[in-house]
Amino acid sequence: MLDTEPAHIGAEAPEEVLGTEVLLDVNNIEVIYNHVILVLKGVSLHVPKGGIIALLGGNGAGKTTTLKAISNLLHSERGEVTKGTIRYQGENVAHMDPSALVRRGVIQVMEGRHCFAHLTIEENLLTGAYTRGDGTGAIEADLEMVYSYFPRLKERRRSQAGYTSGGEQQMCAIGRALMSRPETVLLDEPSMGLAPQLVEQIFEIVKSVNENEGVSFLLAEQNTNVALRYAHYGYILESGRVVMDGEAKALRENPDVKEFYLGMSDQGRRSYREVRSYRRRKRWLS
Repeated sequence: MLDTEPAHIGAEAPEEVLGTEVLLDVNNIEVIYNHVILVLKGVSLHVPKGGIIALLGGNGAGKTTTLKAISNLLHSERGEVTKGTIRYQGENVAHMDPSALVRRGVIQVMEGRHCFAHLTIEENLLTGAYTRGDGTGAIEADLEMVYSYFPRLKERRRSQAGYTSGGEQQMCAIGRALMSRPETVLLDEPSMGLAPQLVEQIFEIVKSVNENEGVSFLLAEQNTNVALRYAHYGYILESGRVVMDGEAKALRENPDVKEFYLGMSDQGRRSYREVRSYRRRKRWLS
């Protein structure tokens, strides 16, 4: 087990980059599954109001566990936060019921494009408004707002979700989250299984929603290259620890990040064998 401190790269904290208040404050949390398996080891991160924050790392690094710890969905998998604090708008929400957290404006879009396969696209979207009490008119207006960001969904609104493409299902899952009028969206692996063109389209929509609707995003993503082009700030997880964080632009230009996550160096593209060798070095952990 590596016993190291997170490696910062001389960047400002995310709230300093955006110059705004912190919405979500995760401080030094540990997560254990089945009372014995330590998965997260002192993870800290911040999501400022209006920010797009990327949570990066390979498969098994702890990204999904971090999101589920925030949204309080760990108990269904026999996991629990055993140390640290999770605060939203200054309030400790570590033991808040997940539905109550949704009403507070925090909603997670799960990995794997979870839709109700037997319902139509529009029926799926309307389930996102289940917790709202602001009337039919407001819900219909937001449905049109979602269709403005996802015109493909409007075309397929009468189709059963189970018979739509992977990209359409991902759009449906994000659109359903927007129907809850969220303040913060926890977006888990939005690029998984999608063609590059669709990935770009999804991230462009995330950027537009962030800029136009003021929704903050914490997105867990393996596609480091795309995520850092759209995020304002990033955290890199390795084996359940934050090993590096910084402004997205600085992370993109960092030679360690380029070499390990993008397979690139100052001399050009690295071979897979060289990257595997580099992985054993991990200069930021030395």
